[in-house]
Amino acid sequence: MDQQQPIFVSGQELGEWRNAAILDARAYDVPVTEVDWLLLSVSDLDSLQLRLELFKTRSQVQLSIPLEALTAGWKRRLQERLPIQYVVGKTPWRRFNLYVSPAVLIPRPETECLIDLVERVVRKYPELGTGNWVDMGTGSGAIALGIADLLPQAQVFAVDYSNSALAIAHKNAFQYGFAAKIKFIQGSWWQPLPFLQGQVSGMVANPPYIPTQLVPDLQPEVVQHEPHLALDGGNDGLDDIRQLLREAPQYLIPGGVWMIEMMAGQAETVANLLAENGNYRDIQIHQDLAGIERFAIAFRKGSGE
Repeated sequence: MDQQQPIFVSGQELGEWRNAAILDARAYDVPVTEVDWLLLSVSDLDSLQLRLELFKTRSQVQLSIPLEALTAGWKRRLQERLPIQYVVGKTPWRRFNLYVSPAVLIPRPETECLIDLVERVVRKYPELGTGNWVDMGTGSGAIALGIADLLPQAQVFAVDYSNSALAIAHKNAFQYGFAAKIKFIQGSWWQPLPFLQGQVSGMVANPPYIPTQLVPDLQPEVVQHEPHLALDGGNDGLDDIRQLLREAPQYLIPGGVWMIEMMAGQAETVANLLAENGNYRDIQIHQDLAGIERFAIAFRKGSGE
């Protein structure tokens, strides 16, 4: 939410607002926890003060926006099903608190596992911890920041087709001191990276993977507000994954890693596509924390393999 000069309201007034917002959340089938998420983003309160309602006796609570603007944002959450992350303008992801807007897909907790898998791979193959890493379809820049944070000796390239998304990603990199560590590049997948052919240690991507016919059935928060460019993966959801795995061998070093997130039910097909391509070895499928086969990993074959 846009911030202005500090504004002060009484604890009693804010308590009345919070009580009404909680009732509205229940009426609209929105998680009640989102009320305090919103309040934490615009006030000087902490989670303990909210949970125990200690603020209600305060004569003044500092807000960064007027109470009217807070109400307007909450109404958009309820009536337009605007995701709370977009209302707040930020979302937590790993150790970061990332800027988000409807220009970018909201980073999900399960995608954090991709960074854990990168760490596992580099622990086994330390030579991959340096060199060039690519985050394809960077969106908010979450994966690129995760890689840059994990691999201080690597150079990270973050590619996205959307200039609006790249603006958000660059803002996130700047706030955490990674602006010089990550190079943001506009373009479609591998197309803007001819200078990296044969020089990439690892590629990580959370590409669009929802089949076109399923997109309209997604939650209203997703289908009405998140960018379809980041959701729609074509007829079977695998159009972009096919392109990424088809073109990656031109860019990966021998032994370089290819890693993606995918939809439940796609693992077998993706593994078969990697095997049929002929340029990959050690093809692996990994589960997310819910036990869903969510991630595929493969390594570029070397000469003679």
